[in-house]
Amino acid sequence: MRYWKWLWIALVLLLGCDRYETRNPNDEISHLPDSESDDEAISASKEQANTEEKSDDYYMGCAKPKARKEASRSWFGSTSQASNVVMAESVQNMPVMARAPMAEPEAPIEWNTAEFSQYDANRFMNTLASPLSTFGADVDTASYAIFRRSVNQGKVPEKQDLRVEEMINYFHYDYPEPQPGEPFSVTMEIAPCPWNEKTKLMMVGAQTHTLQKDEIPKSNLVFLLDSSGSMYNKDKLPLLKKALLMLTRELGAEDRVSIVTYAGDSRVVLEGAKANDRARIGEALRTICPGGGTNGEGGIQMAYQMAQKHFIQGGNNRIILGTDGDLNVGISSTNELKALVEEKRKSGVFLSVLGFGFDNLKDNRLEALADNGNGSYHYIDSVAEARKVLIREMQQTMYVAAKDVKFQVEFNPAKVKGYRLIGYETRALKAEDFADDTKDGGEVGAGHQVTMLYEIVETGSDFAVPEVTTKYQQTVVSDSHDFATVNVRYKAPDGDTSKLLSYAVTPAHSREKASENLNFASAVAQIAMILNQSEHKGTATYDSVLEQLKGVSVLDADEDRAEFVTMVRKLKNL
Repeated sequence: MRYWKWLWIALVLLLGCDRYETRNPNDEISHLPDSESDDEAISASKEQANTEEKSDDYYMGCAKPKARKEASRSWFGSTSQASNVVMAESVQNMPVMARAPMAEPEAPIEWNTAEFSQYDANRFMNTLASPLSTFGADVDTASYAIFRRSVNQGKVPEKQDLRVEEMINYFHYDYPEPQPGEPFSVTMEIAPCPWNEKTKLMMVGAQTHTLQKDEIPKSNLVFLLDSSGSMYNKDKLPLLKKALLMLTRELGAEDRVSIVTYAGDSRVVLEGAKANDRARIGEALRTICPGGGTNGEGGIQMAYQMAQKHFIQGGNNRIILGTDGDLNVGISSTNELKALVEEKRKSGVFLSVLGFGFDNLKDNRLEALADNGNGSYHYIDSVAEARKVLIREMQQTMYVAAKDVKFQVEFNPAKVKGYRLIGYETRALKAEDFADDTKDGGEVGAGHQVTMLYEIVETGSDFAVPEVTTKYQQTVVSDSHDFATVNVRYKAPDGDTSKLLSYAVTPAHSREKASENLNFASAVAQIAMILNQSEHKGTATYDSVLEQLKGVSVLDADEDRAEFVTMVRKLKNL
């Protein structure tokens, strides 16, 4: 009987999914939320999204997993009479000369093998010794969605699972549109620090131009889906397929969609379809069911081939990778994958990454793929988050306004004796990399915002910063009244030579009370510092953050900010 049992398991994995069940390919489209306008998308409630996730058709052509307890018995070799009888009867009843419907598969056993980047938090720097702070732009938002999922599951996020800048950049701030002909608007502000009375906060916010309808380029998109066995859970491949169907609603007849999958091997499921042919795209997605190993390298190679085959000159040529990052066939190390996409990005194809699942999420690998593939990394934990990333913020996610964006802030030691950048540890660059156009920066989408916070120590403060003495060097301090100069380098989406912009932070940017932008951003930063057990969190507590947020008047109008307040309240009670 044990022989038949393992034979049956092999058949389940090989057969994949039911291709013969009669379904209307428009079914999964008709019950998706109507996102024809931004206003409707923004007002869509989380409750509605959760209802969609519970839809009977959520698995879109794939059988639903058994209860985990039952799966556990099956996978670990139970020889119970009942399970053997079920398998024997199933094999006996399989129709001859026809592909059998897939039996209800066992859900994989879950244990936590998630991986996150480990890094040392930025420390205070002495301005005389180190006046330059240099880093690449980062518009990833994955950390906040991971934070939210953990809290909603009643868990406190692990130390250093969160990147502070991704928490801050998840939210929208009231920055002005750039002036005509300018790629960015830059907002600067200095105000008291809420967790340390001896320091101040300096905020720098950059905003790119929002595209008008006639400015949106044609898109050549390749959906690259991880269809390996680890993607079976409801919050993985089923959610990914729903998210991509939602995206197609926003595309037009001149846009093109190809679909590539990878498991033990890679295959092209759909090539160069018109993006408004949702029935065809829906049917193609329906055929994709999980099983087998994870040859991510093969999938990435094939996706770039498809993107280059249908390349649109001057268009938006992009791969959208959906995966948990758990690779086990072919190239699988983070460094090897980085080298692969670094080479492929020279083709002009951008790589955006959507992360799914939790217990085996390879967050470090997904961040590296996006950063080195000229794209952004987002974590999708629900239909509502998919709607935010792919519909509400479609321009930011899909269309590049500036690539290889780098920041270099030079502090004036006459006004600032020390500083520390809050976050961006994984995006740090050497000072000499700033003007080197061969060094990669970060990509910023149309209408995107990048927010940076510095904790600064003014020269009159008695807050201690590291002292540096030299024997042969003498420093002459300028008599300028500027606090700092913010330098920005960027390239056009199809350019190879960077341009330089510079903005002075002057006493006119100093305020006695923080703006709502800075007030909210600093509240988010405090929560990240508390969870990361930062030595610099000072007096920050959940209660102090909640009290500070009472001064933000737009909470009721901004559902993301309102949700953050709810998360802080939940954290307090965990």
